[in-house]
Amino acid sequence: MDTANGAKPLRKISEAFKEIANCINSQNQNTQQLELAPFSSACSLVSPLFRCLGIAFKFAEMDYVAKVNDLCETSKSISTLQSMMEKDIEENCVRKPGSHTRNLLRVKRGLDMVRVLFEEILVSEDNSLKNPASKAYTQVFSPYHGWAVRKAVAAGMYALPTKSQLLQKLNEDEVSAKSEMQSYVTASTLLIVYIDNLFQSRELGIDW
Repeated sequence: MDTANGAKPLRKISEAFKEIANCINSQNQNTQQLELAPFSSACSLVSPLFRCLGIAFKFAEMDYVAKVNDLCETSKSISTLQSMMEKDIEENCVRKPGSHTRNLLRVKRGLDMVRVLFEEILVSEDNSLKNPASKAYTQVFSPYHGWAVRKAVAAGMYALPTKSQLLQKLNEDEVSAKSEMQSYVTASTLLIVYIDNLFQSRELGIDW
């Protein structure tokens, strides 16, 4: 089952997000600042997951990778998520395509989609990923997509790998995968709430 280089992308993802969750937990709510560099670095580790899901999530992979790349680049000159958002607010460009804050919202949706997917895989006995992936897409992305994209995704669901094939691509067995997935679900839930609060506290909203 081992891939050629023995890489464990799922473990890297869960460890990176666990570290971010620990940072959030260790801070005072009022003075909380989340560093952009480790955040964007952790997000970049998720990209291969979309690739493993195949054509159904091609749109997500392309969009997610582009937005994460922007945040990685931005982290070289801006230190925290908070200061990045404040800069966009000052420049009155929050909702403009290409703004860092808009990209952050899109990246957050990608993380959320993976969270729901993992939650559904953890409670499913089935080897098919169609139901978990459909639920994740419907819950997170579908409200923001037009008919054509929704139709393309629905068609792509039939080309999803099975759970066994996905685990093989990720170089995991069922036991180790469940542990890493649960770890990501726990950490990302905290992070997603944190990001939502950043938007809500600045009255930016999250449904756009």
